[in-house]
Amino acid sequence: MKIAIIGTAFPLRGGIAHYNAQLYKYLSISHEVDIITFKRQYPKLFFPGKSQTETGEVLFQHKSESLIDSINPFNWIIVGLKLRKRNYDIIIFKYWLPFFGPAFGTITSIAKKGKEKVIAICDNIIPHEKRFGDKIFTRFAFRKVDSCIVQSDEVEKDLENIFPKMIYKKIPHPVYEIFGEPISNTEAKLKLKIPHKNIFLFFGYIRPYKGLMVLIEAMEIVLKKIDSHLLVLGEFYENPKPYFDKISELNLEKNITIKAEYIPNSNVGDYFSAADFIVLPYLDATQSGIAQISYYFNKPIIASNVGGLGEVVKNEFSGLLVSPNNPDELAEKIIYFYENNLSQKLTEGVLVEKKKYSWSKMVEAIDELAKN
Repeated sequence: MKIAIIGTAFPLRGGIAHYNAQLYKYLSISHEVDIITFKRQYPKLFFPGKSQTETGEVLFQHKSESLIDSINPFNWIIVGLKLRKRNYDIIIFKYWLPFFGPAFGTITSIAKKGKEKVIAICDNIIPHEKRFGDKIFTRFAFRKVDSCIVQSDEVEKDLENIFPKMIYKKIPHPVYEIFGEPISNTEAKLKLKIPHKNIFLFFGYIRPYKGLMVLIEAMEIVLKKIDSHLLVLGEFYENPKPYFDKISELNLEKNITIKAEYIPNSNVGDYFSAADFIVLPYLDATQSGIAQISYYFNKPIIASNVGGLGEVVKNEFSGLLVSPNNPDELAEKIIYFYENNLSQKLTEGVLVEKKKYSWSKMVEAIDELAKN
């Protein structure tokens, strides 16, 4: 079949681009696939990061067409007409933010002549940080969608609430495989010149719902029993001052390192390999691509039991679950991990769990939905 994937893709950066790169790779094994991405994804005025494009060595380059302007309705019409002429059998878009609803809805409405199947892969139906117009934009985006793929119970519930008659399949978010091979913990620490023994990692864009402040508060408690170091990697998508002020207030400067920048793909594996486990102290979640990077690098996860995280992290098997927004409980679980030497046990659980999250299952779901 002839397939178009529309959405964020290389040379743009971030988790959606990484996801679409892997989707392209696995769909291309048996189908003819094009990726149509943005020439302008976010207006600079609205983009909180430093850059929207990849930097450093890229490990997953693929062909893509930078055609879509997210804020130009005339552009959406032109792109829709261009796709219409190509006679795709399937048009796929990954949906995570209502901001893109008008663009996706217009493009797919024009591109779909009748026989084409439009499939939405849903990270969210309604985003974590809710805004006026979310449901309106989402309904518009899905106006020509024939079927969906959801990746967690939370998103499934939202889909059934807003689109009760929608045909869909539930397939877990597959494991990311684009950041190089895992290396030993010792080798990674030497490579990164990290002197600390007990290291755990918070990774990804820093936004209020990610719960980093809860983790900082938990560190004060952890350090009373465990000599450890928290490594925070990611750009701030909010004011960083409150975080640094809290670290200073609690005298944690020697035990928390914040590398407030986007980590190039070629370096991601080193940091994950150096960590004992990954912490996801989210206040709210549907699913997390960070969990799927963690599993690829065979790392246990300590996570808040919110949204889809409780589906991915199996408590006492591949990680530990805690109540959200509870620094005392989070600290207790981190201490519990070290005092009970859980690294090997939970890593063995990760090796079992990660087998569930294959890209072949995602491709099979798309093929089946295309036949309906």
